Amino acid sequence: MAAGQHKSDFTNPVVRWIDARLPVFTMMEKEYGTFPTPRNFNYFWNFGALAMVNLLIMIATGIFLAMQYTPHVSMAFDSVERIMRDVNYGWLLRYVHANGASMFFIVVYIHIWRGFYYGSYKAPRELLWMIGVVIFLLMMATAFMGYVLPWGQMSFWGATVITNLFSAFPVIGEGIVTWLWGGFSVGNPTLNRFFSLHYLLPFVIFGVVFLHVAALHVTGSNNPLGIDPKGPQDTVPFHPYYTVKDSVGLVVYFIVFSILVFFFPNYLGHPDNYIPANPLVTPPHIVPEWYFLPFYAILRAVPDKLGGVLMMFGSILIWFVVPWLDTSPVRSMRFRPIAKWFLFLWTIAFLVLMYCGAKPPEGIYVVLARAATIYYFAYFLVILPLLGRLERPLPLPESIARPVLRGGGPLPAGATSKPMEKA
Repeated sequence: MAAGQHKSDFTNPVVRWIDARLPVFTMMEKEYGTFPTPRNFNYFWNFGALAMVNLLIMIATGIFLAMQYTPHVSMAFDSVERIMRDVNYGWLLRYVHANGASMFFIVVYIHIWRGFYYGSYKAPRELLWMIGVVIFLLMMATAFMGYVLPWGQMSFWGATVITNLFSAFPVIGEGIVTWLWGGFSVGNPTLNRFFSLHYLLPFVIFGVVFLHVAALHVTGSNNPLGIDPKGPQDTVPFHPYYTVKDSVGLVVYFIVFSILVFFFPNYLGHPDNYIPANPLVTPPHIVPEWYFLPFYAILRAVPDKLGGVLMMFGSILIWFVVPWLDTSPVRSMRFRPIAKWFLFLWTIAFLVLMYCGAKPPEGIYVVLARAATIYYFAYFLVILPLLGRLERPLPLPESIARPVLRGGGPLPAGATSKPMEKA
């Protein structure tokens, strides 16, 4: 072996030749083959892999759509119609891309909820969690700009309303809005900027996802019990155990995705976006895509414009400090019987906000949105800090490999230790 050359253990001569000079296969084997993972993962742990697959689908379809799209206010709507009608399989590319955004947010919302339930944001995974929140913010920016590109009625007016929110900030607000627009109203410079950023940001997301995975492989994965592995008996190699398990989740994911694309391709969209953008005609009810609705409801629940904008941004930024707001030493909600129900109530409040965001800002919808907003913030700022001090968690199991008997206490006399099911 030449001096400085990496020693490869692979038997395939081509793979060994490449790996000896650039050890990518050794790295992949270490990180995704023999990497030790807790043996008790359930199917909630599939959603990280599903999010990665979804990101790759969005990048691939987005590149092909960009080849046929024209970012000009007089041609954007027609170019989308041409993609749908004249480009070979253009309708499929567009429906996969549009519904892929919804699937992406569904997968990521479940991934985030799993983090809340099992305490995946707690030490030593605080930075891993914060990088995940950055990914979510980049997703929101990318999705918003992508929604503007078809240049339909909801695209134009959604861009007008959302970008105008920055004018609420004193001193710098008007300058930010002018910069976003590229002028003094939403027009061609705006569309060009949004198209450029919408094309670029997915690659930025991919880079941040790489950091997210790297941080995960440093700290190791959390697990449903929220306890650290005590030794080799608590872990299994990632491959084949979780590659197979992820494959099962991937099959279910593609079935749901296919049903959405082939049978209900416009179900999650807004019909007004099939009307060309008209600055002179305001839609009766301007709403964003469904995955923005909870934050849109928070914005409208506050009567003051600046206060609403701050609350809307704060509803996501508060996730950055959740690792320090939750003062309980126990990670998993399985062993926190009171906190679990407060999290379920928070989930209901989030869904109520989503429902209210789709309704006109009047009557009972405003009342419900304000009540849900109060609980949303109270959960993080009041309930989590207090529960960590007042709640008495259930006893934790001795290790991942032992069954949870009598709340995690010692095994009764005569009992034998059995591995936990891999769920």
